[in-house]
Amino acid sequence: MGTPKPALLSDPEITIALATLPEWSRDGDAITRTVRAESFPAGIELVRKVATAAEAADHHPDIDIRWRTLRFTLSTHSAGGLTANDTAMAHTIDDIVGG
Repeated sequence: MGTPKPALLSDPEITIALATLPEWSRDGDAITRTVRAESFPAGIELVRKVATAAEAADHHPDIDIRWRTLRFTLSTHSAGGLTANDTAMAHTIDDIVGG
């Protein structure tokens, strides 16, 4: 039958989750965080670390790289919005790039 879709978070649940993720903001059905790295290679290294963690969690952010500026976007596409998988990965990204 396949894996069940994760449950979407309600608006109040998203508000509560974002209170614990001060660097993140809501953008429609996603949450985003922008990080400025010290250099382009440092930014790529952060992306590599996030990619490794995302692969281990089987939950992958969209990542936009603009020289030293990285933008991470999380949404559970299979569920059509935000789930606990997104907030968990946001915490993981924060641990990697710094609060």
